[in-house]
Amino acid sequence: MTENTDELTTSQEHRRQVLYWRLLARLFDSEEQPALESASLAVVEDIGLPAGLLDPGTSVDSIVQRHPALAEEFDGLMVPEPLGDGERDRAAEVRRAALAAKVLLNVFSTGSGPVSAKQLARWQSDAGWLEKALGCRPGELRGGKGGGGAAPEPGTLFPAFGPQLGEIEADLVKRMRLREVLADPVLAAQLTPSMSLIEQLLRDKHNLSGLALANAKSLIRRFIDEVAEVLRTQVAKATVGELDRSVPPKRVFRNLDLDRTVWKNLTNWSPEEERLYVDRLYYRHTVRKTTPNRLIVVVDQSGSMVDSMVNCTILASIFAGLPKVDVHLIAYDTRAIDLTPWVHDPFETLLRTNLGGGNDGPIAMAMARPKIAEPKNTVLVWISDFYEFDRSQPLFEGIEAVHRSGVKFIPVGSVTSSGRQEVNPWFRERFKALGTPVVSGHINKLVHELKAFLA
Repeated sequence: MTENTDELTTSQEHRRQVLYWRLLARLFDSEEQPALESASLAVVEDIGLPAGLLDPGTSVDSIVQRHPALAEEFDGLMVPEPLGDGERDRAAEVRRAALAAKVLLNVFSTGSGPVSAKQLARWQSDAGWLEKALGCRPGELRGGKGGGGAAPEPGTLFPAFGPQLGEIEADLVKRMRLREVLADPVLAAQLTPSMSLIEQLLRDKHNLSGLALANAKSLIRRFIDEVAEVLRTQVAKATVGELDRSVPPKRVFRNLDLDRTVWKNLTNWSPEEERLYVDRLYYRHTVRKTTPNRLIVVVDQSGSMVDSMVNCTILASIFAGLPKVDVHLIAYDTRAIDLTPWVHDPFETLLRTNLGGGNDGPIAMAMARPKIAEPKNTVLVWISDFYEFDRSQPLFEGIEAVHRSGVKFIPVGSVTSSGRQEVNPWFRERFKALGTPVVSGHINKLVHELKAFLA
């Protein structure tokens, strides 16, 4: 019996290896290896899976539409399982290998040459299935609209996937004849908004006109609305601040703390009369600490900070809609532009940005400082990688002076859904010494930082 079991285990392990060897072969060389193809087909058919799993031209959506029961198997497929004391299910591992190989091949084998709108849409769908297989929401690893949900933060289990997916998507977008696609209503309708696509649209908006420009604006607005929906939820769920006990509670019936009132007056209980005499009423505090008057967001709009520009523009508009928050937005590269008049409309704000160029922080600081009226009621959020044009010292001195005046200063390396960030080490160390360490690039962290201070 033991000998037969060992043979079965070895057979299952060989099957799994065949599937993974085929995956590696196809990833590094698009040409088929006949021996691996035939062996993989035999494995897939023997375990009752559709042969379409081996066809790189068939999307995961198509597979699931024809075989709906497989949808649940893709969900969480590649999340590591906890180690147990029992025997491994080798047959189940082979099945998972076949499904994982399918989604990995579709996402990471993108070929070369021009890309159509349909091909981009199919890749985005397959990338969404990969993210689901990794236990993330669609769009989360690519820094798109799905970021910041309850799923594990990208980088926790799979640190390499986020940047790679974003780079692949950006490459596909660059290989599109985007202007031609936008000029065709049928092709434009096939486009799915993503951060990479929005970046290209914002960079190329000055070269678009007529129907192409109208379609580009429609895509940008769709993406903004989708991201805004996610961010509004995050803002609503974030900390709302502590009660302000310096303000006496309102002495009205709805604020009466009955339990505390009874407890505090128990010494006045009369056993003979079976009556509690109350000589003091207690009320609940309901007033929250007042909101600081001003939130100033300064965001680097150079080429490396596009996703931060998009996310922060939308986030600023959400905070601008909160009561008692006066939001100001400044974007900069080698010049600075005050976007405050349009801060309530992220769509109009983004259309006024000019992505690209270098970094000249002191110019942005010169525009931001006059906006600080009451330092202790002001928070200054500065989003950048802080790689300056040889003007690091003047920018840091300006930031240090603002911080010491009483302004709440929050430096952010980037604001993405993936949390990926790269910050100039010179600035990182000095911010840490100043007591204002760089906030992690995941947008959830910035939302909580802002709500904790503004609430």
